[in-house]
Amino acid sequence: MLEGQALLERARALSNRPEDQIARACGYVGPSGRVLKKSFYRALVAAKGYTFPSSVASGTPGAGKGRQAEFRTRVHGNGNLLIGQAYTRRMGLEPGQEFRIEIHKETGSIWLLPLEGSNGDSRP
Repeated sequence: MLEGQALLERARALSNRPEDQIARACGYVGPSGRVLKKSFYRALVAAKGYTFPSSVASGTPGAGKGRQAEFRTRVHGNGNLLIGQAYTRRMGLEPGQEFRIEIHKETGSIWLLPLEGSNGDSRP
């Protein structure tokens, strides 16, 4: 990711292009290929000599943390229920692990019970 004078020069040279292309050409692309616009704009402003207060000093809760996992989901139109990587990572789950699903109607909960021998996990 370009910063400072190098960023300003590259952005100026590409000023006739769409914003996404400029940000991409300056290296502001995340691991998934998504353009990191906020980081790009912040770097541009910093390169112009302006500074931002730190997120702690500004008192803005969650500032600068990016996307945060919300413990919410919904059933998709095809009937699937997606849990998401943020939750599986938080639970320490590994790709390939297998589970038995139990539905508890009394409590309205779904339990994932690891199968024996699933990636070395021998819990019931």
